[in-house]
Amino acid sequence: MVAGIHCKGETFMKFFLGIDVGSSKTHALIVDEKGQCIGFGKSGGGNHQGVGYEGTERVLRDSFEGALNMSGVDKAQIAGAGFGVAGCDFPSDREQHLQAIARLGLHCPVEVVNDGWNGLFAGATRGIGVNVTAGSSNNARGRGPNGQEGRIVGNGITFGEFGGAYEIAARGLQMVNYAWIQRIPPTALTPLYIEALGAKNEMDLVEGLSNGQYHLFHHLSIKVIEAARAGDTAAREVARWAGEELGWLAVAVARQIEMEHEAVEVIQSGSIFEAGELITEPMRELVLRHCPRAKLMRLDGPPVVGAVILGMEQIGFDGYLVRDHMVRTAKELVQ
Repeated sequence: MVAGIHCKGETFMKFFLGIDVGSSKTHALIVDEKGQCIGFGKSGGGNHQGVGYEGTERVLRDSFEGALNMSGVDKAQIAGAGFGVAGCDFPSDREQHLQAIARLGLHCPVEVVNDGWNGLFAGATRGIGVNVTAGSSNNARGRGPNGQEGRIVGNGITFGEFGGAYEIAARGLQMVNYAWIQRIPPTALTPLYIEALGAKNEMDLVEGLSNGQYHLFHHLSIKVIEAARAGDTAAREVARWAGEELGWLAVAVARQIEMEHEAVEVIQSGSIFEAGELITEPMRELVLRHCPRAKLMRLDGPPVVGAVILGMEQIGFDGYLVRDHMVRTAKELVQ
């Protein structure tokens, strides 16, 4: 008998859990089989690369308990659960993530994948296409109609993958330096970086960053976008660069799943896309140059919906039939 609540006519209402674990925040959502979101919980970032597996376990537990408390559902009534987790990047990561999930005490089928899949399942038609995530860093995953899968490494600057907040902040710093060494004209980014990091002047800024006194943080990307909106040439160059780099992630994954010549859906998820056309226009131009039939679209709804759909798949339930309602009701709960 599938977990659920006994309802009129001897049928059982099924409930599903999805948890989206990011590097900066974690969202948990409980949904019934009609797509009604009834429970939401949240916690901080849970990427094991930053907080360890104990930290991953903690945010899973805290967010799950929050969703349970709001929903009034007992954990034994969860029929299937999906987890999209930042830092679950390689097969060697899978077992320890499953161990952390097991400590939630669920009695249902579960699956864990990288959080880059969440936006694809939540936004693309039947989860087919490419999802590009630009949040604190960047990620991209894709799935073709025949089950082909594509990905990037998802570990940023080290592997030449750019476009997230930290990469934008780092590129902005390069512009500040270029202005200081007179490679480019002065930029409004210079006083913004000096103030944000608490430096005295340019020399103090570069010295402090070189010696570990100061540290870049991804929220500096907000300053870069604000300066770009105000017309600063260097900041606008950074924004265009970031958009094009995100475009390359989409193109690369579309090629891997052999959809570069098809009407591939490219989902744009993550807070960086809130910058609007400063980011999306250069991304669109580059993607269409290489994938001329591509359809770029902003994710409409929280990525955790994708984790719920993954959980539904574990018992053969077609979550795409109720996804629209799930997205609508999730927007009312997810904050």
